[in-house]
Amino acid sequence: MAENDERALQKVSLQSNDGQIITVDRVVAERSLLIKNLIEDLGDEAVMNEAIPLPNVNEPVLRKVVEWCEHHRKDPPQTTEDENDSRKKSTEIDEWDQKFMQVDQEMLFEIILAANYMDIKPLLDVGCKTVANMIKGKSPEEIRKTFNITNDFTPEEEEQIRRENEWAEDR
Repeated sequence: MAENDERALQKVSLQSNDGQIITVDRVVAERSLLIKNLIEDLGDEAVMNEAIPLPNVNEPVLRKVVEWCEHHRKDPPQTTEDENDSRKKSTEIDEWDQKFMQVDQEMLFEIILAANYMDIKPLLDVGCKTVANMIKGKSPEEIRKTFNITNDFTPEEEEQIRRENEWAEDR
């Protein structure tokens, strides 16, 4: 059996910070560069015999991340050149990812944090684009309301900020 075929059949166990173990195909787990590098550094044997601890990710969030990775398992692997890709500058999100990101705000931000921690740049991009789309076209007051942010500026400070950033306003 070829090495790639063998890898495709291997399973990896991921342990959330609340002790739950989720077993996934290795190719799915390796959508995370953190896990991919860990497997390369520790070797197949170590990882196949023990769960990989993910101390910054709880079980519900890990399950969502794994769901995303499963769906995107056949996507091309991430490369550093992707960072310069012009599509990253847009806020367009494909339909499946849009539906996937239709979660409450807390889960959305937890997914973003997990994607960052686990080094899954495409998922991080989708999460950030989702937040950007939530903000797009809204006034500061609407953004505060959307994200439940308390305005701690005095009216004078707020006016000064408006004057300093007048150039950025759509008029």
